[in-house]
Amino acid sequence: MDNIKIIREEATKLLDSDNSGHGMEHVERVVKLTEMIAETEKEANKNVVMAVALLHDVDDYKLFGDENAENLTNTKMILDKTTFTDEEKNKVLDSIKTIGYSKRLAGTVPYLIEAKIVSDADMLDGTGANGLLRTHQYNLDHHAPFFYRDIFPTLNMDSETYKSERGSSVVNHIFEKILRLPDLMLTEAGRKEAIIRYNFMIEFLKEYFREMEATEWLEYLEKYIRREL
Repeated sequence: MDNIKIIREEATKLLDSDNSGHGMEHVERVVKLTEMIAETEKEANKNVVMAVALLHDVDDYKLFGDENAENLTNTKMILDKTTFTDEEKNKVLDSIKTIGYSKRLAGTVPYLIEAKIVSDADMLDGTGANGLLRTHQYNLDHHAPFFYRDIFPTLNMDSETYKSERGSSVVNHIFEKILRLPDLMLTEAGRKEAIIRYNFMIEFLKEYFREMEATEWLEYLEKYIRREL
């Protein structure tokens, strides 16, 4: 059986029932974005980059705990079912070890081209319309609200604070993380797509705050855009 088919089937077993925004619907969008970005990054190993895209969440600490995230338990188990070479397996593992927002906050930056591509694809799916919907879905799953009018975002969190943060509103999460993702793009194709999605999110927030008559939040948004916060 084709290696990518094996990986997709095994990832589906682990992620298909997820309701937090990290399931296979998310993974397949990341795969499509990965394919789009990889078209402009010709030196990437196609099999490796596709494997990384399909496996990037199968050991996510939010879903499987810190031990799995540290050891990449599920990733290794799935790779052992493939005929990838040891070099290819190591590239997949090394890539996944460097992908993730909390890792970027801790100073880890992807260095393999395959990791850069999937990192951009993963972060892009956290932005734009799908990013807003995923955040809302995650908050519903954790019984957190869409908007706290009286609680403003906590900006510039470090990695540990971010990982321990629970119960933040969707709106706060947009400021605390999602609007920052375009600055973390590592490929030119990723940067171009991120700008489009960033502009959409800004317009969404402006309209939402207008409808909510949240003048103080409109002012906060303008300061955020001007990087005055």
